[in-house]
Amino acid sequence: MLAVQKPLRVAVVAEDPLARAGLGALVGDDSVEVIAQTGLLSEALALRDVAVDVLLVDGEVSSEGADSVESAGVPVVALVRDEAEARAALGHGARGVVRREAGAALVRAAAVAAGAGLVAIDPSLGEPWAPERSSASASARGAEALTPREAEVLQLLAEGLANKEIAARLGISDHTVKFHVNALMVKLGVQSRTEAVVRAARMGWLLL
Repeated sequence: MLAVQKPLRVAVVAEDPLARAGLGALVGDDSVEVIAQTGLLSEALALRDVAVDVLLVDGEVSSEGADSVESAGVPVVALVRDEAEARAALGHGARGVVRREAGAALVRAAAVAAGAGLVAIDPSLGEPWAPERSSASASARGAEALTPREAEVLQLLAEGLANKEIAARLGISDHTVKFHVNALMVKLGVQSRTEAVVRAARMGWLLL
């Protein structure tokens, strides 16, 4: 007998009540269940009575919530207006970005991808993973080959593991993991773990 696949459990975050209700109605179907709706990202991250798989955020993913997003271990998909907002959202920990006017199928697909540990980028947003200011030296660093350990750390980052989980998986210390993560970001010319994963995937350094 085949097991029935459970729907993805999503919490919708939007300050505007109408936008919140509209977004919930947009994405909800047999594969995606909207189990909570809140006005603030901090409120969604504080949810303890429901098991949320993905946070769908209509609005800015600010630096105030960036650490909380990463530590909560709940993937965030942000609805953004343009490439600049997409870059900011990725830099603050979001694992997916789509335009606000995107259709239900695209938003739902991004949520499902993020819930599976992948990074989802709306194709119409260009290249939000790329640094706003690039330089010849940054490009040269990005072209450097990874060490075997850096490649292992990068793959585990792509799977959504936190530093402690990576350390346990590889049998190394948290400090060593941080060292490798920092080295990866320098080579890729990025400022966050999420940006590192996205850019590395686009460069063919890993498969998502």
